[in-house]
Amino acid sequence: MGFAEGRTEGRPDAPEAAGGRPTTPDGVAGRPPAAGATPDTAPDAVVGGASPAVWCSGISKRYGRRPALTSVSLTIGRGEVVGLLGPNGAGKTSLIKIMLGLVAADAGDVMLLGHKGSDPASRARVGYLPELFRYQPWLTAAEVLAFHTRLGRLRATADDRAELLKLVGLAERAGDRVGRFSKGMQQRLGLAVALLGEPELVVLDEPTSALDPVGRADVRETVLGLRERGTAVLLNSHLIGEVERVCDRVVILDHGRVAASGTLDELLGESEVRLRLQRADDAARRVLETFAAPGGVSWAGEWVTVRGVEGAAVPDLVAALVGAGVRVHAVEPGRQTLEERLLDVLRAGDGHGAAGNTAGRTAGGATGNGAVAGAARGRGRA
Repeated sequence: MGFAEGRTEGRPDAPEAAGGRPTTPDGVAGRPPAAGATPDTAPDAVVGGASPAVWCSGISKRYGRRPALTSVSLTIGRGEVVGLLGPNGAGKTSLIKIMLGLVAADAGDVMLLGHKGSDPASRARVGYLPELFRYQPWLTAAEVLAFHTRLGRLRATADDRAELLKLVGLAERAGDRVGRFSKGMQQRLGLAVALLGEPELVVLDEPTSALDPVGRADVRETVLGLRERGTAVLLNSHLIGEVERVCDRVVILDHGRVAASGTLDELLGESEVRLRLQRADDAARRVLETFAAPGGVSWAGEWVTVRGVEGAAVPDLVAALVGAGVRVHAVEPGRQTLEERLLDVLRAGDGHGAAGNTAGRTAGGATGNGAVAGAARGRGRA
């Protein structure tokens, strides 16, 4: 859209130590962590590559006696879309607020876009759409964008702002007062505010709430467009289908801990096949168990689900069943859904999260959620 030329003008550079090198979260001169670094990797040991959009290590937070977060570490690479999932009270909002400098952590370090989380410059290029926000009802949509452009000292011309309103479907309502907007229209306006100035990291907290199917599709296209431009996106949503459609990686929080993290292939990668068999004798069970992952055979009447079977092996499985004298009436290849995986992870936590972090967790976890509405967009507005 071209509405943020010279975006870094007038903003502090990365914190520097003696010798002019960027500092690490511990204040030690060195290179910020590259996108491929794990949260526990010493940043100075990482050579090459740009610093990640988000780098958190050992984040812990308590509210009174209640632990909200316990040793949460994650990384979000540049241009990566990461979804944050978890039940209510899992710690998602606390994590986001700590990442964006709105709440102080009891322990741990944060870096945003190569800057220490304690440095206001870390939020200078972060856009945020919170779950709950309210704009001045007497302002028009165009005035809201102009106000936040001035508030954040952003480079966004009137044409740039008009283009944003067009992007979110409000071009025809630019001159209407916000107080007359429906909840869905206000949600669209909030997204436009979050995208002012072409931020390098966008945090979206329930961006599709109150939106109709067309609005959800528009948000989905916007997120994918941000990824194509190299913008990192942190998406917190209870609409698991939306997360599954747009995210490169997913992080699941439970009881303040990272219960699982990985790409969709890593989290859902165990393929499965459903078969409808005429009979299920011992010979059929032996064949199924030979092809399935350990404990991966489950029955429901005539139907059997066999987990751990790759697509290329399905014809061999069917041939083996037929060779054992079993008649196969239907074959339905598939794999676990993200919702099923989420429920499995939460149930496996047994009320205590997953302290060890499940298999499939990658070195560079991630999270997703918001960080400042309107006046709280990070650029000194929070």
